[in-house]
Amino acid sequence: MKQSVQVDLGGRTLTLETGRMAKQAHGAVVVTIGDTVVLSSACSNPEPKINAAFFPLTVDYREYTYAAGRIPGGYLKREGRPSDREILTARLVDRPLRPLFPEGYMCETQIISLVLSAAPDTDPSAMAIVGSGAALAISDIPFDHIVSGVRVCKVGDEFIPFPSYEQQDKAYIYNVMATT
Repeated sequence: MKQSVQVDLGGRTLTLETGRMAKQAHGAVVVTIGDTVVLSSACSNPEPKINAAFFPLTVDYREYTYAAGRIPGGYLKREGRPSDREILTARLVDRPLRPLFPEGYMCETQIISLVLSAAPDTDPSAMAIVGSGAALAISDIPFDHIVSGVRVCKVGDEFIPFPSYEQQDKAYIYNVMATT
């Protein structure tokens, strides 16, 4: 069953939609702002990992070149390993989520955010935090918190949520925040 929620954020509309993609995942949410679309999914193995010394959580964030309408050139026409930006964004997603899982929860869990479409005026990294938190909230994975994130910059006297790259360049305060 397809469900959708829209929120107006400073003149831009943030849309969360579920039930359309990744139906086999425990939780999947499509986050949209303008023409930028991010799919976040959460899956967990029902069997706990025996003798695990730490919580086996994998967070992955990928911006494939097809999302911007390009195909890799040169000898290799494949996507390579994650870029530094993708690794740092995966860490931005991981940090607010990891401490909120129940103590002793040792089931292998994956949270994957894929940029499906990238508009040049929207940074999708904070959208991955929103989508990942929503995917966990609607899943049957034991996660009892609602997590959201926002990228905020201050241009002049105005705070701008989910700013464009141009606004980020003009900002003198620039921050990513996550909250429960």
